[in-house]
Amino acid sequence: ALERSGATLDRAATIFGNLLSAETSDELQAIAQRVMPQLSEHSNNISLNEKLFARIKAVYDSAENTQLNQEDRVLLDKTYDGFIRNGANLPEADKERFRQISSELSVLTLQFSQNNLNETNSYELPLTLEQLDGIPESVIEAYAQTAKEKDKEGYVVTLHAPSLVPFLKYSRNRELRKQLYMAYNTQCIKDNENNNTEIVKRLVNLRLERAQLLGFQTAADYVLTKRMAENSLNVYQLLNQLLEAYTPTAHKEVAEVVALAKELEDEDFELMPWDWAYYSEKLKEKRFNLNEEELRPYFELGKVIEGVFGLATRLYGITFKKNGEIPVYHPDVETYEVYDENQELLAILYTDFHPRTSKRSGAWMTSFKEQWKDENGNSRPHVSITMNFTKPSANKPALLTFSEVNTFLHEFGHALHGMFANTTYQSLSGTNVYWDFVELPSQIMENFAIEKEFLNTFAKHYQTNEPIPAEMIQRIVNASNFNVAYACLRQLSFGLLDMAWYTRTEPFEGDVRTYEKEAWAKTQLLPNVPEACMTVQFSHIMAGGYSAGYYSYKWAEVLDADAFSLFKEKGIFNKEVANSFRKHVLSKGGTEHPMTLYKRFRGQSPDIQALLKRNGIV
Repeated sequence: ALERSGATLDRAATIFGNLLSAETSDELQAIAQRVMPQLSEHSNNISLNEKLFARIKAVYDSAENTQLNQEDRVLLDKTYDGFIRNGANLPEADKERFRQISSELSVLTLQFSQNNLNETNSYELPLTLEQLDGIPESVIEAYAQTAKEKDKEGYVVTLHAPSLVPFLKYSRNRELRKQLYMAYNTQCIKDNENNNTEIVKRLVNLRLERAQLLGFQTAADYVLTKRMAENSLNVYQLLNQLLEAYTPTAHKEVAEVVALAKELEDEDFELMPWDWAYYSEKLKEKRFNLNEEELRPYFELGKVIEGVFGLATRLYGITFKKNGEIPVYHPDVETYEVYDENQELLAILYTDFHPRTSKRSGAWMTSFKEQWKDENGNSRPHVSITMNFTKPSANKPALLTFSEVNTFLHEFGHALHGMFANTTYQSLSGTNVYWDFVELPSQIMENFAIEKEFLNTFAKHYQTNEPIPAEMIQRIVNASNFNVAYACLRQLSFGLLDMAWYTRTEPFEGDVRTYEKEAWAKTQLLPNVPEACMTVQFSHIMAGGYSAGYYSYKWAEVLDADAFSLFKEKGIFNKEVANSFRKHVLSKGGTEHPMTLYKRFRGQSPDIQALLKRNGIV
């Protein structure tokens, strides 16, 4: 009964929260500032209700004597734990403080995100054609389109990924690369109204205080008791294991890029962070004869959609039917009815692919409605995937980069987790799993991006319809581990930074930038830029639910490499393996411990060796 209460509010709040991320406005943000503390207060009024908790505790204490099935038992444990973790056992004075902390956290995380979005949207760099030396034609067209949308002459570069990334990768103008790099990496630390420095300190200290109120030493201890990793010792063990395995290769990779830069410039050239993407790309071209831009014509968005949907059809037998009648929140959004093999409706899928000023950066999957079962039957989910991909230009359709294809596969993996959900209770359905397990379904899909059999199903030139040449696919495969150790250390730096903020036992009063640089010092491979600061714009760990959880991406990589090795062994389109993955992982949600589910699919515990092997480290 408790699980099913509050359905109307839940529905409204879910839609509101999704719009706040994907299609925000001044009006919505003003409502959020007013409503978030009220929602927080409402949630506290439930979790701190003594009479209600007494009833839950009575059921929990007598559970051994009742015939509960697996899912009922998990729901009971999760509900009871949820109340305890939200202060139900605290003395009255501490309950009051818990309320204040929750309310302040809800306002601060919102403010953090809004400042970040404002900073990103307020920056634009107007340029002339001469200043775009080295930039591919398709990107120049996109810059012209941006200028036109902003009623400007010439070309405009912004801090949105499809604009920023190719500029850093291809621009021959080092000064402009530096200017853009600095603009991006000093967001929310400048002396203006979008500065997040004090918000960061407050967020970190409030999370620590909340954890200590509940009897934990650190915020990480509080978070990790509900994760596969279980404690910070295990997280550090994973991060340090990977650091040790990848560091020698990472130094070698950097030395090779530095050597090429010196060869192209002069012996005294010092490679700075704003040079990395440019000279890495040069080395990649030289070594593999591979340029991301020459791949673009083979990755027209419509064809990629066909390819990704087609992959799901081959693996799971599901089909997609566009439905233009379903209301959407923006003209860019398209909707599909998704049917199971037996032609029953499985889910509704929303896709939202391109950047706009009303949308936050990055890519994510979410649900407008989750799955559950009740007396009316099996209520199917409404799932959405949101990206910030290259837009169509005046005379070209949307042509994606290879990394955007990867991102699509990643978010679509999350979507499958949501769409295949088949549990009784909404709170245990789909992606409602341990945070360090949630990335497995997404990351396993990325493995298909370098499989020839998959690429051959859709990668065709948007003008000639010629399939992508076999030797070009081979070059993609050959380059798949290019600078993989550098990328790993970059991810480890974020994981270590996250853990440094949330394994503190004392409130933070120091300098955010200095603390950040100390936290990730052993992962840094390029010269330090004193003005730059990641923490103040690191939404994942400050405002997005990954606090003390960023290691999850590397943990899930260990899982996905190990899991995908079974597909490699049996055939990448093997239906038996796919259906086992659906049955034991994708449809189960949070109804059992993730390690139990994983072993049931894989037949063994995950092993780091599969990842090291895939990356060519061993």
